[in-house]
Amino acid sequence: MENPSLMTAPHEIFLSIVVVASNQQPNLQAVLRATSAIAQQCSLDHEIVVVDNGSDDGSVDLLQRLCGEDGIPNLQIYVLTKKVEADVAAWAGVENALGDYVAVIDPTIDDINALPSLLAASMEGADVVFAAASNPPAESLAYRIASNIFGATMQRLLKVDTRRDVPFFRVLSRKVVNYMLRHDASGMSYRWLPAASGFRKASLTYDSSVQRPRRNFFDAVDRGARMMVSSNHGPMRVVTLLSLFGAVMNLIYSAYVIVIALIKEDVAPGWVTLSLQQSGMFLLISLVLLLLGEYILHITRLATNAPSYYVADEFTSAVITRKQRLNVEANTGGGPLGSPPDAVVAPSE
Repeated sequence: MENPSLMTAPHEIFLSIVVVASNQQPNLQAVLRATSAIAQQCSLDHEIVVVDNGSDDGSVDLLQRLCGEDGIPNLQIYVLTKKVEADVAAWAGVENALGDYVAVIDPTIDDINALPSLLAASMEGADVVFAAASNPPAESLAYRIASNIFGATMQRLLKVDTRRDVPFFRVLSRKVVNYMLRHDASGMSYRWLPAASGFRKASLTYDSSVQRPRRNFFDAVDRGARMMVSSNHGPMRVVTLLSLFGAVMNLIYSAYVIVIALIKEDVAPGWVTLSLQQSGMFLLISLVLLLLGEYILHITRLATNAPSYYVADEFTSAVITRKQRLNVEANTGGGPLGSPPDAVVAPSE
């Protein structure tokens, strides 16, 4: 990865850095001062948007003091009333950020010193840049097994590499932020941003100097489930397909029962009627689940109220043949005295 110290001059941009903090009062001031120093290296103008995610350790009082005249410049503080999911807290900062580029970081797991490399990749044309530390924290055996299963599922359903495309540390261009703002459920669109295939994405790795805590299995399961459900209709589509499969199998079983009743003479008394009754009930249940699943999918699409389309880029050819066929030509100068400098003259027939 590019060495941040090699940067010669800050970019002429307005950079927003969203810092999500929760109960980090002992090292919060040092983190914000380091963030401010890196921001000055990266851009001519910046803001640091701090989202306090339900802290109860005195972090809010510290943040108030840091906003004073002797504190850290360009701070913007948002204190949440209660602790929420990390992605929701991050979106609270992104939604209120004003920069041309928005970086999102959790100081407990991410290293702010890697920001210049992420910003450089974003300035080169990437709409979203994800960054993952090359030295991941310790993981239990159960965590690794569940992580591999979840990663394979996400790769299958969403074509997303969970090791590279879902880290918390990222840089977003203003184009991407505007895209998410067009959704009513903007926080949900932020969560499934890794699956948004219409943007140029880049994934970087870096050597982190931050002592990262051991990963919590249950927190990871909760975040993974939220991401999968909000990113794609695949899980509900699986439910509807299973319902359809159950209905078809019950029809086949009913036909089997009827065939057995016709070709065999020694059928146990009551077996045919009991089997047809059970298969008929399960057929009805499967059809009801199928209809409910399709209805829920439809309601989900309406509830997200996502724009029907979003133009990520627009390009125009340097040569437009239509302009060459127009029956007019412009007199760009040198006309008769008193004539307008840009008079339009129709050619003689």
